[in-house]
Amino acid sequence: MAAQRGGGMSGIRYVDVGGAQPYRIAIGDGASCDGAALAAHVRGRHVFLVSDAHVAPLYARQVVDALQRARPEIKCIVSCIPAGESAKTLERFGELVRELADFGATRDACVIALGGGVVGDLTGFVAACWMRGVDCVQLPTTLLAMVDSSVGGKTAVDMPQGKNLVGAFHPPRAVFADTATLHTLPDRELRAGLAEVVKYGAIRDAAFLDWLDAHVDALLARDADALAHAIARSCEHKAEITQRDPFEKGERALLNFGHTFAHAIESEQGYGGLNHGEAVAVGMVRAARLSARLGMADDADATRLESLLARFGLPVAVPGGLSADALVARMRLDKKAAAGGLRFILWRGIGAAEVVSDVDGAAVISVL
Repeated sequence: MAAQRGGGMSGIRYVDVGGAQPYRIAIGDGASCDGAALAAHVRGRHVFLVSDAHVAPLYARQVVDALQRARPEIKCIVSCIPAGESAKTLERFGELVRELADFGATRDACVIALGGGVVGDLTGFVAACWMRGVDCVQLPTTLLAMVDSSVGGKTAVDMPQGKNLVGAFHPPRAVFADTATLHTLPDRELRAGLAEVVKYGAIRDAAFLDWLDAHVDALLARDADALAHAIARSCEHKAEITQRDPFEKGERALLNFGHTFAHAIESEQGYGGLNHGEAVAVGMVRAARLSARLGMADDADATRLESLLARFGLPVAVPGGLSADALVARMRLDKKAAAGGLRFILWRGIGAAEVVSDVDGAAVISVL
């Protein structure tokens, strides 16, 4: 699937996601300021916009103003949650649902997620549950959310026992990835997003990994064309997979390369250590090393992946102070585990990922 240029705003690229509930991803500078395009996805009069304490002061007003210029009759309220993974809880979900009830939001209401992956996951889950499902529009403001969590309709909240254990599949009506928001993104968050970009090359596109290798400096410098290309290519890959496997019954599991390790690390650190992208970087290297340990791939491929992630300024080693046994116990609870034992996304080298079940726990501990 090729990203398209053109349409309502100059310089905007589009990626179409097919399937039973098709939608379009718009990628480019100013994508979230196109009030007419946003309003086209509001079927009724109620708009409930959720953002966080970092993003709302920067962008919430311009989104609301753009919507109301296009549709003056729209009633919009903004709910601002604390920033960070610690806000992605059942308790916060309950607060947002109560706000929707107080707002009198009807079945044709539209819920808008303006922020990173935490806001997108939580808000999407609210939209999935309010009146058994209302429209959701994703406005991701982090690179990680643009290339991963805003696309595909997976929504969830965390529990102390693990990440994303309570959730629902609820595809958005549309995604607007406004690359202008990346100018205010902290360097650490930019690097975290690049981990998920690298993942697409690692699991299915060796040529894209070569391109990333050649454009490390441009991406870290936030070159607009390089970022737009990286986002569009990543979204194309995710769109192709999720439209074939919307409920993660097969191929979509490949998108979790590195994530079983990552979620265990995040949970064991109480969501207060590595952020998601950093944990995924560590997890991908562990998955590649485990593949080599099991004789599936050459260790040189793992070394190349580790080197590329390190050039992006990402961690590649398991943080100190974490017990390998405790991490494996977390992995056994992970929703990606199978009933029969530990399941991982491993690879047979760059661009060739696959699902491997019943992996020996001792082999996992050896790479931790």
